[in-house]
Amino acid sequence: MNRLCILALLLAPTLASTPGMAQEMASAPGGTLRFLDKVTGRVQDLSLSRGQSVRLGRLTVQLDECRYPRDNPAADAQAHMTVMDTAAAQPMFAGWMLASSPALSAMDHPRYDIWVLSCESGFVAPEVTEPVEDPDAPLEEINEG
Repeated sequence: MNRLCILALLLAPTLASTPGMAQEMASAPGGTLRFLDKVTGRVQDLSLSRGQSVRLGRLTVQLDECRYPRDNPAADAQAHMTVMDTAAAQPMFAGWMLASSPALSAMDHPRYDIWVLSCESGFVAPEVTEPVEDPDAPLEEINEG
């Protein structure tokens, strides 16, 4: 067991420096968060600029930073948020949250839940259209292939 730990420690710097493992991140001017009030069932999407805060119930939510992979803007957003509860002196959440894994660094509150959806990267997804079948084509040609 000790040998495996030592081997893992020796290989960790080699694996971390492998090309292609790290993504270059870009900073966005803002992002979109989702707010859930577990008692009322109210769900609300919030578009916030970097540094902007909003008050929701007992919480004040501030978006400190929003980043996304530069080479793939539609991919995973990462947001740094600070969440204050009026009943507490210290922030109840201050840290990074990943859009693809909100539970990895989740806010722990009995009534409210907040997670990041996306960053404003300027990326617009291409419009997807259904293929159009030729109405004059015989049925056999449509079913082939």
